[in-house]
Amino acid sequence: MIPKVFKEVIDLGDGREISIETGKLAKQAHGSVVVQSGKCMLLCTVVSNYEQKDLDFLPLTVDYREKFAASGRYPGGFFKREARPSDGEVLTMRLVDRVLRPLFPKDYHSETQVMIQLMSHDDDVMPDAMAGLAASAAIQLSDFPFECAISECRVGRVDGKFIINPSRAQLAESDIEMMIGASADSVMMVEGEMDEISEEEMTEAIKFAHEAIKVQVAAQLKLAEAFGRKEVREYPTERTDEDLEKKVYDMAYDKVYAVAKAGSEKHERSASFSEIKENIKATFSEEELEDFGGLVSKYYRKAEKAAIRNLTLDEGLRLDGRKTDEVRPIWCEVDYLPSTHGSAIFTRGETQALATVTLGTSREANKIDMPSYEGEETFYLHYNFPPFCTGEARPIRGTSRREVGHGNLAQRALKGMIPEDCPYTVRVVSEVLESNGSSSMATVCSGTMALMDAGVQLTKPVSGIAMGLISDADSGKYAVLSDILGDEDYLGDMDFKVTGTADGITACQMDIKVKGLSYEILVKALIQAKEGRLHILGKLTDTISTPNADVKSHAPKMVTKTIPNEFIGALIGPGGKVIQELQKETGCTIVINEDPVTEEGIVEILGTNQDGIDEVLAKIDSLMFKPEVDSTYEVKVIKILDFGPVVEYQDAPGNEVLVHISELAWERTEKVTDVVNMGDVFDIKYLGRDPRTRKDKVSRKALLPKPEGYVERPPRRNNDRDRGRNDRDRRPRRD
Repeated sequence: MIPKVFKEVIDLGDGREISIETGKLAKQAHGSVVVQSGKCMLLCTVVSNYEQKDLDFLPLTVDYREKFAASGRYPGGFFKREARPSDGEVLTMRLVDRVLRPLFPKDYHSETQVMIQLMSHDDDVMPDAMAGLAASAAIQLSDFPFECAISECRVGRVDGKFIINPSRAQLAESDIEMMIGASADSVMMVEGEMDEISEEEMTEAIKFAHEAIKVQVAAQLKLAEAFGRKEVREYPTERTDEDLEKKVYDMAYDKVYAVAKAGSEKHERSASFSEIKENIKATFSEEELEDFGGLVSKYYRKAEKAAIRNLTLDEGLRLDGRKTDEVRPIWCEVDYLPSTHGSAIFTRGETQALATVTLGTSREANKIDMPSYEGEETFYLHYNFPPFCTGEARPIRGTSRREVGHGNLAQRALKGMIPEDCPYTVRVVSEVLESNGSSSMATVCSGTMALMDAGVQLTKPVSGIAMGLISDADSGKYAVLSDILGDEDYLGDMDFKVTGTADGITACQMDIKVKGLSYEILVKALIQAKEGRLHILGKLTDTISTPNADVKSHAPKMVTKTIPNEFIGALIGPGGKVIQELQKETGCTIVINEDPVTEEGIVEILGTNQDGIDEVLAKIDSLMFKPEVDSTYEVKVIKILDFGPVVEYQDAPGNEVLVHISELAWERTEKVTDVVNMGDVFDIKYLGRDPRTRKDKVSRKALLPKPEGYVERPPRRNNDRDRGRNDRDRRPRRD
């Protein structure tokens, strides 16, 4: 039976379009679409179980995978099968999850899975830009309770012109790369990196992307209408009790407000809130708690949230006693760890990050091998968030998606400030030691100082700050919060992280939890963020104002040298013998790369001992030494043979040549040692390559004056073959 296919097309301009199709593939899923642009095709399926789980959160899993077959390639490694998701795939999962999750009802707890797969790849299309569109379109075809359609797109700017979903080649020339997620009415998510743009430019980019998203949302709704909208499924709603809610509210609100207004530290405040909650629960009997204890806890959290938010809206005060635009106290320190190549501590309030820097060769570059992209990073940052940083004990089960995402944000914030001529591969590792709000921004700050401490010549220092928002739609009141706490992130309406230099924004990440955030509030948040960012930047530069002039004494020094490709083999030697022995003798690491453009070899020499580096450089110069015809060179005798001394060029150690006995002096030389001995230093003249022997020919006597009355001797017969030929020449010819 031929399936009935439904399709909608979105015009991106410049001859590009995106199509959304359903009805052909994966029809047993609750919703499925194929999204295509050029030759790039994504299959998205969504399924949500009908049984509700006994949880207080939505068990939503967003999974994005790129199949190597999509680009006609095999997976790398020993096992030829796709394994755990790459960091790039994890980052795409996070981008989609952050927009979808808030749009499900808070009381919907069914296991839900969104699976997005790259089925066909196009080098000119970046598939992650269409993942959010695919996910939302599939959900629109399902019976899920879901608030509204959304979409995501990437925006770039080349030569001052904004572009929706630019290609990777266009992105290389762009000064903006931002992913925006939104519904038709509201921007919900922003993440990206920029080349020190202004707050106004960033706002314009978001507006441009939002207009494109509105078109994509309309196409989804049109497809769903054509396909036939399903009735939204019924599910058991959570139990409610208005009388109980009012009772708990009245018992908790004033007490929570008083504790919040006191401005205490995190653990003291948490203990006070827990005591209030337990005292309220103590007023109920065991039977009552068994019957509706869960509701008591839920209504307490609701009252707590209301009290804390109203304190900020009505009095401009926050949980730790700060004003809305105030940044927590900061202290910093560099060169804390004696053995690392660079290190720094950044502490802001109850958040602390310790960053380290390691310098290496191109061999340590981070290899990226995805179906949609192959390359390497010579600057990368890893972020670790151990459980003790929040005072918790829990098992560590590998790198979390959150750690990947936060590390990527900090990396994007700093990478634009690494100079293009930096010879090193640079790895930054951030260990979060304490966390109470915005550890990713603490990572940016500690990373900046650690890089400068390591002697990496950062173009400009970078700082970061996390902004929050508390708003009340009924009263119209709102408060933008600088440097938010962890509790303010949970209780607030926005988490907006902004990084930048003194001259502009380098990266951002924003999640908005309320509908219809106005651009007026967004601009205010950006301006307030700039003030806080510059304040923090001042604290960093007070600690270390400029990068250290050189790397530390125990850190490796890097020297690069370009050599013609013809000498690479000589430097490596047969079976790698020459380069291995040279590394062993000098204690240096030597890496050779071939530049396909210039067709030259780039030699990286990494070592802690300058003498060792100089020895490697001398060896390379020696290997590349080419004497010029008729030029004079100073040599030293290193070996005596019967037919002449072997000498070494003084300017190119390791380069040897034989001076034939006949070229030592104008007079006949019977014995080499009659003229020169071991260790003697003298000058020779380079006469070029002997075409017969294909060896270099040099002469000592050519630089000496001819003796008076000297008569040139006839040439010697060199071998029996020559002698036979000469004898034949003397025989009489037959007539």
